[in-house]
Amino acid sequence: MSGAPKKLMPAQEQALFEQLFEFSPDAIVVTDSEGRITKANAQVQRAFGYAREELVGQPVETLIPERFRGAHPNHRQAYNAQPSLRPMGVGLELYGLRKDGTEFPVDIMLSPVETAEGRVIVSVIRDISERKNSERILHQAEERFHLLVENVRDYAIFMMDPSGHVVSWNPGAERFKGYRADEIIGRSFSCFYTPEDIERGIPAESLRLAAVHGRFESEGLRVRKDGSRFWANAVITRIQDKKGSVIGFAKVTRDFTDRKKAEEALRHSEQQLRALFEFSPDAIIASDQEGRIAETNAQVEKFFGYTRAELLGQSIDVLVPERFRPGHPAHRKDYSDRARVRPMGAGLELYGRRKDGSEFPVDIMLGPVETAAGRMVLSVIRDLTEKREAEEALRRSEREKQYLEEELNTEYRFEDIIGESVGLKRVLKNVETVAETDVTVLILGETGTGKDLIARAIHQLSSRRERTLVKLNCAAIPTGLLESELFGHERGAFTGAISRKIGRLELAHEGTLFLDEIGDLPLELQPKILRALQEKEFERLGSTQTIPVNVRLVAATNRDLAKMVADKEFRSDLYYRLKVFPLTVPPLRERREDISLLVRYFVDKFARRMDRRIETIPDDVMRALTRWEWPGNIRELENFVERAVLLSKGPALRVPLGELEVLAESSPEGNSTLEATEREHILRVLRETKGKIAGPQGAAARLGLKRTTLNSKLKKLGIERNDFI
Repeated sequence: MSGAPKKLMPAQEQALFEQLFEFSPDAIVVTDSEGRITKANAQVQRAFGYAREELVGQPVETLIPERFRGAHPNHRQAYNAQPSLRPMGVGLELYGLRKDGTEFPVDIMLSPVETAEGRVIVSVIRDISERKNSERILHQAEERFHLLVENVRDYAIFMMDPSGHVVSWNPGAERFKGYRADEIIGRSFSCFYTPEDIERGIPAESLRLAAVHGRFESEGLRVRKDGSRFWANAVITRIQDKKGSVIGFAKVTRDFTDRKKAEEALRHSEQQLRALFEFSPDAIIASDQEGRIAETNAQVEKFFGYTRAELLGQSIDVLVPERFRPGHPAHRKDYSDRARVRPMGAGLELYGRRKDGSEFPVDIMLGPVETAAGRMVLSVIRDLTEKREAEEALRRSEREKQYLEEELNTEYRFEDIIGESVGLKRVLKNVETVAETDVTVLILGETGTGKDLIARAIHQLSSRRERTLVKLNCAAIPTGLLESELFGHERGAFTGAISRKIGRLELAHEGTLFLDEIGDLPLELQPKILRALQEKEFERLGSTQTIPVNVRLVAATNRDLAKMVADKEFRSDLYYRLKVFPLTVPPLRERREDISLLVRYFVDKFARRMDRRIETIPDDVMRALTRWEWPGNIRELENFVERAVLLSKGPALRVPLGELEVLAESSPEGNSTLEATEREHILRVLRETKGKIAGPQGAAARLGLKRTTLNSKLKKLGIERNDFI
């Protein structure tokens, strides 16, 4: 074979299996250990006449004729005690009960599945009314073959792009359509139709119906490469991405004209099984009636860690966890006596045991195969680990995204910016100007001046206001975790990364990313954020997949970035990328006319919160508050007023003016500088808190500063522990 089929992309493969499961031709019912129905697929309504909503929460006996109901709870209890992958009611004629009271013959296969809510039982129910009217022996033989061999080898399974061009080709398609992969990939699937159907537009109409309804099934004549015709059953399934856009189609075609070849293939099942083994994504084990392993496929070594040579002749129990082994021989004998295709261990959560002793969740399907050496049992084993982890990771990511959006969208409002000073109005005018664009904004100013409020105002006045404003404080997160917080990570990217994490940059897509304290961004991360901004794409930690992102960046800092660039502490290219539109928020000492407005605002805010009634602010108090330099700016003023409201027992605001005594020693007529005033004020607060910096009663809180900011100021002002202890 000169050309190999293209390998399916993970997203296509996942979507294919999800679609095939939902549109299964069999009815599928999920029940808990007490027999209550928790879920049903669309085929249940077609088979039994009940809407899904009518069945959820009802006992499964609702679907069973009355003559079987009395014994059913005992059967379920016995099955739960010693579960195995098997049909229900082996040796019995089983019937389903429709909503209208009529009955119909069924085959039922049970399988246990472990979920986050506990163990459930999956019942696959097949209406066999038509089969009862045909020759029983021949039809049962065909059913075994189709389930165990035809499922892979006698199905043409291939993928198409949205316009119907073949993009992948399986061996079954090559076998009975006649085209090699290199001959058909890239061609339109219409070449399989008769000229008459092409003229009538059947291929295009089939794709249209599949795109609209999700699935389109038809039967008719199809054409092989050599021109011969055969009667085919075909199912076209729509594949779509998370946004609901059609990204392609999956087509499964089955040849219904070659019953004779099916019988011959059944007589040569050993050769057919070898092909099935090698192409299956699942682990497949053939064992005799005593449970001795006679053959395995390559996936067995991948799943369990044993080579074929190590397993041949061994009991299949070696792959079963020890807690399940005592009941395994009895299950095997029961299956051997009543051999039919069935899931194993319905009602139980099944696990496989690897060579190293570790366990992993599995689904197991059993099927009998007649060979020249006698009856063999095929065990088809699917590893469910990644599926369960992916489901949990998706749920966790959705919860994380919802939490972040709720948290980050409720911090402040634009109207929280208080003041009438010329300096503040100038800043707000610039905010209105720049907000209408997507220009990067760098907000400069001392700690506590309200830079985060300015950032939120820019977002709320922009065209991105309906999307998320995502904030990341570069100084508040440990350096080792900052990259993961910013870009996210994949499961296993580093020790402790047990699931995928969505980063702040990805959360801000189509919105605004606010990087506070940008001056504290580590040097090694600076080129990565610069690349993401310039190229509008990034990769999560542990991934090579590029994720496109569209964000508007707003950054803030109280540090001198130009000096940091000169000292090689900050990258110049990132600095110039940030400094497209700088905004400097004036400190409180430069907008003293706003202090009285802020004091009244904070008094009202905290009085309502503490259920206090503050009617007046003494003039001497307001003068003292207005004259104070407020090195911690608005945050320090806010914390100071909060303490004052707490201390006020009557209608007049009571202020601990002793904390402001240093003001008199640093009047405008004196020789003291602002830095000296700030230094003395910080020393006095440190002495009052006995050197305690962090915590609600620490110096940082009293000064209205962050702990990291206060530590920086101590270093800058040359304050050592001996100065205040």
